[in-house]
Amino acid sequence: MKTIAFFNNKGGVGKTTLVYHLACMIAERGETVLAVDLDPQANLTSMFLTEDQLEPLWPNGEHPRTIFGALRPIIRGLGDVQAPHLEEISSHLGLVVGDLALSTFEDKLSDAWPRCHNRDEAAFRTMTALYRGVRQAATQFGAQWVMIDVGPNLGAINRAALIASQHVVIPLGPDLFSLQGLRNLGPSLRAWRASWQELVTRNPDPSMELPPGQIEPLGYVVMQHGMRENRPPKAYQRWINRFPSEYRESVLNECPSATISTGADPYCLAMLKHYRSLMPMAMEARKPVFALKPADGAIGAHGEAVRNAYADFLALARRIADRSGVVLS
Repeated sequence: MKTIAFFNNKGGVGKTTLVYHLACMIAERGETVLAVDLDPQANLTSMFLTEDQLEPLWPNGEHPRTIFGALRPIIRGLGDVQAPHLEEISSHLGLVVGDLALSTFEDKLSDAWPRCHNRDEAAFRTMTALYRGVRQAATQFGAQWVMIDVGPNLGAINRAALIASQHVVIPLGPDLFSLQGLRNLGPSLRAWRASWQELVTRNPDPSMELPPGQIEPLGYVVMQHGMRENRPPKAYQRWINRFPSEYRESVLNECPSATISTGADPYCLAMLKHYRSLMPMAMEARKPVFALKPADGAIGAHGEAVRNAYADFLALARRIADRSGVVLS
C-alpha cells in the first residue's frame, strides 16, 4: 500500500482537482485506490458525490458517515477512532468522505502533540487517529493506493495527515505565491518528520501501531499554466524557472541548483495544462476530463484535448508510481 498526500499551504493551485484525476486514472488502470478527504472544506468529496448522494452521509444531529464520524469518540473523549465509512465509487475506487466538522479536531490535535513528549497514551491515540482510521478503511477496501487531500495550511490536522503519509506530492501554480509556499512548507515538513521520529520512541503502548512519519517528497507538479506555442507565457515562466532551485533548498534542504530547467528537473513530475474548455464539461458529466465522451460534448478539438489529457495524467501517474517504487500498467 502506498500512501501519498498532496499538499501546498498555498490554496487555489488545483490540488484537489489533481487528486481527483490521479485517483480516477490509477483506478482506471486496474489498481485499487482509496481517496481520503482530510480537507475540512470537503472539496474532494464534492467532486465525487452529488449533493443528493452526500446529504444522507451528513445527517443532521446523527452520526455522520464521514471521517469526522470516525473520529467522534476521540474528539468526545469516549473511545478510540472507528473504521471510517467507505463510499464505493467503483470496484477500484473508494472514498473516505470529508466533513466540514473536521475542523473541530484541530484543537484536540494541537493539545495532543506536546503531551506526546510526556508519554501520554491518550495523546498518542489522538495524534495517530487519522493514520489508524484511514488504514482500517484501506485494509477493508484492499487498497493498493491511498491518496490524501489536505487543506492549504500548516495546521495540526495537516501535520497529523502528513505524518500518516509515506510520500508527499506538492502541486504548484506558476506564481510568486507558490514559490513562497515552498519556502514555508519545506521547513515544516522536515520539522514534523524529525519531531515525530523522536516521539515514536516515547510510545507508552508497544501494541499501538504508529506511522513511521516518512513524509518523503516525491516531487512537484506545476498546475494550470497557459500555453503559447507549446511554451508557458513569459509572465509564468519567470516563476516556473525558480522552482527547481527553491524545491531543493526549501524541501530537500540541499544546495540550490541555478542551472537546471524545470522541464529537465527530475523532481518536476509534470507540467499540466489547465484544460479550461474541458472542465465545465467534466463538472457537468461528473467525470475526469480524460474520460469525457462525444456524448458529453467532447467532439472535434475537444476530443483531441481529451486524448491529450489522458496521456498527460497517465504519464504523471506512472511517474509518481515509479518514484514510489512500483510499476503502473
